[in-house]
Amino acid sequence: MENYSKICVIGLGYVGLPLAVEFSKKFNLIGYDKNKLRVNQLKKGLDVNSQLKKQDIKQKKLKLTYRKSEIKNCDIYIITVPTPVSKNKKPDLNPLKDATLTVAQNLSKGNIVILESTVYPGLTEEFLVQILESKTDLKLNKHFYVGYSPERISPGDKLRTLKNVKKVVSGSNQYSSRIIFKLYKKIINAGVYLAPSIKVAESSKILENVQRDINISLMNEASLIFDKLKIDTYEVLKAASTKWNFLKFTPGLVGGHCISVDPYYLKYKAEKAGYKPSIISSGRKVNENMTKIISNKIRLFFKRRKNNNKIRIGIMGLTFKENCPDIRNSQIFKLINLLKKKRFDIEITDPLLKISEIPKPFKKFFVNKFSKKKDCLVLATPHKEFLKYKKNYYENNLNDNSMIFDVQKVLKLNLSKKISLYSF
Repeated sequence: MENYSKICVIGLGYVGLPLAVEFSKKFNLIGYDKNKLRVNQLKKGLDVNSQLKKQDIKQKKLKLTYRKSEIKNCDIYIITVPTPVSKNKKPDLNPLKDATLTVAQNLSKGNIVILESTVYPGLTEEFLVQILESKTDLKLNKHFYVGYSPERISPGDKLRTLKNVKKVVSGSNQYSSRIIFKLYKKIINAGVYLAPSIKVAESSKILENVQRDINISLMNEASLIFDKLKIDTYEVLKAASTKWNFLKFTPGLVGGHCISVDPYYLKYKAEKAGYKPSIISSGRKVNENMTKIISNKIRLFFKRRKNNNKIRIGIMGLTFKENCPDIRNSQIFKLINLLKKKRFDIEITDPLLKISEIPKPFKKFFVNKFSKKKDCLVLATPHKEFLKYKKNYYENNLNDNSMIFDVQKVLKLNLSKKISLYSF
């Protein structure tokens, strides 16, 4: 490995922590995160993201720190920080800039800097390298090297873990590409694919997520059409899925740090290049609108009832996907904002979250158990804990002439006729 023996992973979230742990089984590893609380929790073996257990984190070669002074003299720096969007849906590169400046303070001759965060094509060389060169006296491919290896971790997925998903890697020249390929091959059981350039690797990652976003938007739009035609969308999907090449996507809310964000990165870069993307933009528009569809269906149901009393609504599940404590870009909070503008009394619950983890504006709605019978229950995120509930739970927690909105249509219950069941 050309004497590359000490690695630093910057950012110890959903991506960085598993990566740091795996590399620490083979190399001396420093895991850095500027969040002091996060680091101190990890030192005690506590991962609030529920990805790794105490024995996983307690690796002999893994050192955890929030101090920049302790990441000097590393051979390889791997950046795994978030790449979110701003309120106007433009790339927010501040976390990446901060991490890159941290690397620049410690960069020395012969170092390799690898970026794992999802970015638009060209960002590694246009943004990362520019900062590293401007803040040091070092030049790319003469004094230091860069690489890109997109993360493919799906939060909450216990089957497709870091080791079990093929890794795409790339480098700024042949030398760095060879080193990075050998590096990841040490920890990835599924194999490593060497892309011909950093831009190809960047593009491959963003296309993966854009494709999924567009496919879900197609199912969402189809569900709206079938609803107008009074056709059960899920029966249509079951029938269509009997063909071998039908892609089995389903309607739903698109949240999380990747799929609901990455299309905006590609859109931004495309527009900078003089092309205005239509399909990507349209798909995003459809998916962003689905919370409004749910809100309108609930509002219309109670408008027909002509009941002037306060309507009590219970939201079940706040995370962006089931069986995962990740609330990043969860569409459920957007839905709550839409509903609280109406004449609704709202309570929200999620067995995977503590009130301290709930965004401040929503803490007042959070309960461990619903306090009163509801007029509407929204099964927003079908955690396995919720799926254990039987028919009696819903009938005991709902008034007569009430409704359930089952976002992912997972309930298979023969409910009372006094309870209406809705989905996309």
